Amino acid sequence: MSRLAAKFEELAKTGRKALIPFITAGDPHPDFTVPLMHAMVEAGVDVIELGVPFSDPMADGPVIQRASERALEHKMSLRKTLAIAAEFRKTDQKTPIVLMGYLNPIEAMTYEGFANAASRADIDGVLTVDLPPEEAEASTALLQAREIDPIFLLAPNSSDERIQKMDAIGSGYIYYVSLKGVTGAGHLDVADVAQKLQQIKANTRLPIGIGFGVKDAQTAKTIAAIGDGVVVGSALISKIEANLDDPKRAQQEIIALLTSMRLAMDSQ
Repeated sequence: MSRLAAKFEELAKTGRKALIPFITAGDPHPDFTVPLMHAMVEAGVDVIELGVPFSDPMADGPVIQRASERALEHKMSLRKTLAIAAEFRKTDQKTPIVLMGYLNPIEAMTYEGFANAASRADIDGVLTVDLPPEEAEASTALLQAREIDPIFLLAPNSSDERIQKMDAIGSGYIYYVSLKGVTGAGHLDVADVAQKLQQIKANTRLPIGIGFGVKDAQTAKTIAAIGDGVVVGSALISKIEANLDDPKRAQQEIIALLTSMRLAMDSQ
């Protein structure tokens, strides 16, 4: 059983939901990322999505785009992101890490080369934003052969057939994009999300993480009531951007927000 499957099974047994933060590797500096990952675990997060900086992050809003730009100024890359994950693993063998990024750097490494490198770094899941399940069978097989879960993004307009395809080819969890548009944009319509979740649950056995639009503890609590996991990204990275001259304060504000989310999610 993968770390992700074990984590969601453990949470389900205790009636809790996964808190899944997203951060961009190397933002605002490569030395910042591993200590932040450990601090987030201490604050009660369950899974960490580690973003691979990319020069053209088309699915991301301005906040995460700027995070990629800051990281790329320090020559961050897919290989260096994997090195950060490997460094984290030296002292944390339990927390699942999901690598989240775009296809181009993976293709440059080759699918098999990437799968081998991800395995060496002890990555648990890979979410490739611009790789649809219809085109992912070759890469998915390589990942699953190394006990790495391929994770897919599910949009609000996804059909039953598409959900079933993700269920058949994916593992770990499904990431439901609760808003149309890019990350960090718009207002979350909880009633609409709840209605869509009924359709998704009828077509998949996988846990469902819900992201895009989660900004505070109350939203996290509300989303946790209808899904299996709450994904938060732009709200965290905004703390980094607001404190570029004070990384310690940035970390403190991130941990404060995650702690409030964890408490709210567990208070149901």
